[in-house]
Amino acid sequence: MHVSEIMTRDVHLVSPNDTIAAVAREMADNDIGFLPVGDHDRLVGMITDRDIVVRGVAGGLDPQARVSDIMTTDVKYCFEDEEVDDVARNMGDVQVRRLPVVNRDKRLVGVVSLADAAREQPAVAGVGLKGITTPGGSHNQTEEND
Repeated sequence: MHVSEIMTRDVHLVSPNDTIAAVAREMADNDIGFLPVGDHDRLVGMITDRDIVVRGVAGGLDPQARVSDIMTTDVKYCFEDEEVDDVARNMGDVQVRRLPVVNRDKRLVGVVSLADAAREQPAVAGVGLKGITTPGGSHNQTEEND
C-alpha cells in the first residue's frame, strides 16, 4: 500500500512569518497539532503544538513571535509513492509521528501519521510507534533548534 492511499490531503500550510499566536489559533480551530511551514512553495520547516509550548511559551516568547523563531528546520518527509510499511519504520527510526508527504517534484501533497498507518496496517504502525517511544531522537525538544 502506498502512502498516497492513507495520507491526509487537506493540508494546512503556515508561513515562517506567521505569529505563533495565529498558528496556535489555527491548530485549535482545526483540531491539529502539526503544521508544515512553507515559504514560496518550498517546505522549510514544521511546527507542532509542543514547539509552541516548549520553545515559545516556556522560552518566554511573546505570542507575536514568528513561527521561524520556534519551528523545526530539519524537515523530514516522505514521498507519496513510498510503501506505508517502509515509511512507518522510518518514522520510528527518526522518532516522528507525522510526516509531510511530497510528490517526486517535491511539492507538498499531504501529511501522513502513524495513526493513518494504524487504521490500515496496525502491526506496521506498532513497529513505528516502538521506535518513537525510545528516548532521544532528532526532534527531541531538549536539543538546540537549528
